[in-house]
Amino acid sequence: MSGIEGKVVAITGASSGIGEATALLLAERGATVVLGARRSDRIEALAARIAGAGGEAAPVATDVKRRADLSRLVATARERYGKLDVLVSNAGISPISPLDDLRVEDWEEMVDVNIKGVLYGIAEALPVFREQGFGHFVHTLSTAGLTIVPTMSVYAGTKNAVRAISEGLRQEAGESLRVTTVSPGYTRTGLADSITDPDARSAIQSGMDKIAISPDAIARAIAFAIEQPAGVDVGEIVVRPTAQS
Repeated sequence: MSGIEGKVVAITGASSGIGEATALLLAERGATVVLGARRSDRIEALAARIAGAGGEAAPVATDVKRRADLSRLVATARERYGKLDVLVSNAGISPISPLDDLRVEDWEEMVDVNIKGVLYGIAEALPVFREQGFGHFVHTLSTAGLTIVPTMSVYAGTKNAVRAISEGLRQEAGESLRVTTVSPGYTRTGLADSITDPDARSAIQSGMDKIAISPDAIARAIAFAIEQPAGVDVGEIVVRPTAQS
């Protein structure tokens, strides 16, 4: 029996990319997955695909900008399956651009999704984890937060805010809870779709086309952290293409 089998894992941003790959891999390894995303048709189809392969999945329409949606996601896990072992806060957007462009609405959207969406997840899952006496937070960050480059300052700022929040959470968590951050490099996802600046979007898409790795690679990293024994906390994982500087 693996360290994943029998666990109940809620995943935000589960409709595509890293979230979808993580849901498929964890379900294959015996986890029950609760799928959160705005595109309900996508997560319903994913849940059906997992069920068709013999797994267990529950789709829950979730916009991480709404705390009530995160509450419903966590509540679904508890009410339907009796517990929540892991919350993977994976939903994120990256409408990058030069600061001179003053795309303030894009900045606000990144703060709302990338930071507040994670905080809402913590607010809903932490009391549950405390009551249970166990639980694991997994937060998807980015290598953009490790090396700051032009056009990515706000996006990197949101990821580094979550990095700081995650470390504070880890220190406050005590002996029974775990906190992991995963920083992907160029990965084949639809993240570039959220970029409103055409030049920035073209540059990111070009990088993805040349060197991006499969989201399965990130899913395996997340699975590695989850499958560790209860007393082992994998704090931070960086997964990037070998060709990425």
